Amino acid sequence: MSKSSRSRSNYKSQISRSIALQYFIALGFFFVAFLLFSFIAYLFVSSISWYRYNPFYEILRFVRDYIVVFLGIPMMAGWFYITYLFVKKPLSYLDHIITASEKLAAPTTEQIILPDVLKTVQDELNQVREMALRNAQLAKDAEQRKNDLIVYLAHDLKTPLTSVIGYLTLLRDETKISEELRIKYLSISLNKAERLEDLINEFFEITRFNLSGIELQYSNVNVTRLLEQLIFEFKPMLLEKKLECKYSISPNITVRCDADKIQRVFDNLLRNAVFYSFERTVIEISVTQTSAHTTIKFLNHGNTIPKEKLERVFEQFYRLDSSRGTNNGGAGLGLAIAKEIISLHHGTITAHSENDIVEFTVTLPLS
Repeated sequence: MSKSSRSRSNYKSQISRSIALQYFIALGFFFVAFLLFSFIAYLFVSSISWYRYNPFYEILRFVRDYIVVFLGIPMMAGWFYITYLFVKKPLSYLDHIITASEKLAAPTTEQIILPDVLKTVQDELNQVREMALRNAQLAKDAEQRKNDLIVYLAHDLKTPLTSVIGYLTLLRDETKISEELRIKYLSISLNKAERLEDLINEFFEITRFNLSGIELQYSNVNVTRLLEQLIFEFKPMLLEKKLECKYSISPNITVRCDADKIQRVFDNLLRNAVFYSFERTVIEISVTQTSAHTTIKFLNHGNTIPKEKLERVFEQFYRLDSSRGTNNGGAGLGLAIAKEIISLHHGTITAHSENDIVEFTVTLPLS
């Protein structure tokens, strides 16, 4: 039996014992009071001289002859009345609980109020009510995310797909097209097809990371070499926007993690920095390590992200630019995937932005 179950069982026993104790005390007081009253009445009657033809004398003699009846009826009536009161009490508690339970069928923000003796039950019912409200909101949010997925998938896939179809149609219909134009159209079609592949991979990726039971393949990873290699691979993108990437990393910093998934995080963060950096600026990457954590920071110079947007950058499908037809960024899943991966590693990822500087910080535990 769990601790909470034992606690509830003890609480129920306490209520039962309390009611039973009150019942027997009430009965005891009643019987003692009744017998005391009868004894006082007897002493009072005995202290008076009665005459045979006194009407009260006849009444008292009748009472004396049927004393068992006159004592038994009030005692039975009192016993029935007290029993009724104490049977009614738990039934009234039951009525309160039934009424409160009915509110759980359609939970509202209104608190459930029960008598003081049922405070523990009241607290538990309010916890259930709040949980039901949270579950209802989670279900609503899940439904909204599913709808968003359909809308965003249709929107993001439609633009490059339309381009691919359009240019391939031109190549099919234009029989006298120049070789230069044909190569240009094929190049554009290939670029759009690759864009489609990237988007589809992102949707599969976020679905996979949302599933429970993903196992990390831990190994000792040299973060210094991992980042140096990543920066080298990004050189064409950096040159395209005339960006410079500087890094401050001690040699041979090692972290125990899943190499492929952490590389995906760094790739997303650096890609995000390139997309949203001003031209001719510097992207800075730094790594520090303590006895407990390894901290990796990605800093770029770009438009300051407002606080209300900064709090949402790790949400699925959220993009800083409202136009989803641009080539900058993916489907708004990169940072959401990064957060999922870091959470699986029991680490944290945060964002900070001010004065045209954007900084993402990843903290990974050493153990």
